[in-house]
Amino acid sequence: MRSTTTAVLPAALALVLLAGCTGGDDEPAGDAAGASGSAAQPAAVVTAAPEADRTLVPDADPAAAAVSASRAVFASSPVAVVAGPDDAPGQLLAAVAAVGLGVPLLLGDPDVVGPELDRLGVQSVLAVGADPAGLLPPGEDAAVVAVPAEAAAVAQATGLQLGPEQPLAPADRAAAVAGLAPDSLPALSSEAEPASPSSGSPSASPSAPADPGTLPAVSRGEALTDVVVLASGAPDSLAGIATARAAGAEVLLTDGPDPRGSAEVVDRLAADPSVVVLGADLAAAPGIDWKLDTAATGPQLPGGGQLLFPEHMMVALYGIPGSGALGLLGEQDLPASIQRAQQLADEYRPLVDTTVVPTFEIIATVASSSAGADGDYSAEQDVETLRPWVEGAGAAGMYVVLDLQPGRSDFLSQARMYQPLLELPHVGLALDPEWRLQPNGLPLQEIGQVGIDEVNSVVTWLADLTREKGLPQKLLVLHQFQVRMVIDRERLDVSRDELAYLVHVDGQGGQSAKQDTWRVLHQGAQEELAWGWKNFIDEDLPMLTPGQTIEQVLPTPELVTYQ
Repeated sequence: MRSTTTAVLPAALALVLLAGCTGGDDEPAGDAAGASGSAAQPAAVVTAAPEADRTLVPDADPAAAAVSASRAVFASSPVAVVAGPDDAPGQLLAAVAAVGLGVPLLLGDPDVVGPELDRLGVQSVLAVGADPAGLLPPGEDAAVVAVPAEAAAVAQATGLQLGPEQPLAPADRAAAVAGLAPDSLPALSSEAEPASPSSGSPSASPSAPADPGTLPAVSRGEALTDVVVLASGAPDSLAGIATARAAGAEVLLTDGPDPRGSAEVVDRLAADPSVVVLGADLAAAPGIDWKLDTAATGPQLPGGGQLLFPEHMMVALYGIPGSGALGLLGEQDLPASIQRAQQLADEYRPLVDTTVVPTFEIIATVASSSAGADGDYSAEQDVETLRPWVEGAGAAGMYVVLDLQPGRSDFLSQARMYQPLLELPHVGLALDPEWRLQPNGLPLQEIGQVGIDEVNSVVTWLADLTREKGLPQKLLVLHQFQVRMVIDRERLDVSRDELAYLVHVDGQGGQSAKQDTWRVLHQGAQEELAWGWKNFIDEDLPMLTPGQTIEQVLPTPELVTYQ
């Protein structure tokens, strides 16, 4: 387990422990002349890499989050940039100025900003957009250079050369700020938004005085190239993103509250950098520590990242190796099966926006008319018999689902038998209650069913295994074509983020009846559930084409299996 520091403001403004504080030798930014016009020695900015492996910044208040970000990566700075917390145009240009100068960006809240200005040793403040009287504490000693949220005014006050104006919609702002660099400073601006009574408009910014003054020259601190800052891209983390870029840290956006979803994040965390996590939606997300641990292990799912849905859609061949009687998978050898699965997946790629992953659904335990030596009416395949198919599929960039037909046994007992294969990052598990028999039941004499407590025991075991081994999210499939097959399905434990849960509606026959089953099983379903559809080549009347499957089966299934 890595060491983690949580930086939260306000809470006595607790300091993040800092190490490696360094001033850099970069060219100074700002005005290199003093008030008298004579040359002045640039004041040095000192950056600081966090001492802990991870620093969490879970502040919900944007002003507090900006201060916590500053504390995480700056030891001192003679200059700071300040903007209003609700002033989007001001924040965007302030972000450009902060990155260009190499200094922190703070958001105006006098109670929060004042102590941070003192800690940094700030002597000059660039206030962008809003009236500085509302941004800084009364009696602030630092010299204030106030400019409107206009590119020309910011350039004049800072001496920075800004590029062309780049208007941004709200959803694009965090990514644009994360992409700023000292040698790449577009004049970021906000696209026009309808004014509301509770929010100020750009016209509320102070007019530029005839001579607003200029900032003193500053020398950038050493770039924190081994620090990675994660943010979801939510608006409350924009100032922190700018501060991180000003310190030379790399910023990666997760596009959500789970770092496992980004292939880029997983790749970068595998290199073991110091990590700062910004924003309440990400840094305070349930399980963020173990999710970061998992991302840092490096293995990814076929198709990229460590989360299954909604980023991926699976197209699967179903069956058992060596036998065509139970599905398409066994009608050919392994290389030909891989090729066939890939060809099927190719047919879906033009039809959906998600990443299509070819998949094997391998029947690991097969319902049998014979009781067998153990008396459970289930023929369990040996792990080493399945391994070449499982590993061959993984090497080809495919996912594998192991299907259990337990007969008179139970799902958890059979799942444990295949732990060596389930410890592979590209292998999930399917439970088929049709073949879960009562103590005196016989295959094909009844349609089986399972109680939800037995299913939840598998959930707990598989989720614990996934977390313990640092594996990407695993798929857990429940086959169902009758409501009675899964008793009390509404109590399915969907709280374990180690797993993705999918109900596979695998009835056969006429399309009208199949659609009725699809609709019935969706009724009252938990929102965490993904959905699977099965196309039967011989039994469906008629079988849907890939185009018809996408057009007619709604919502679009995350798994389409062929049998």
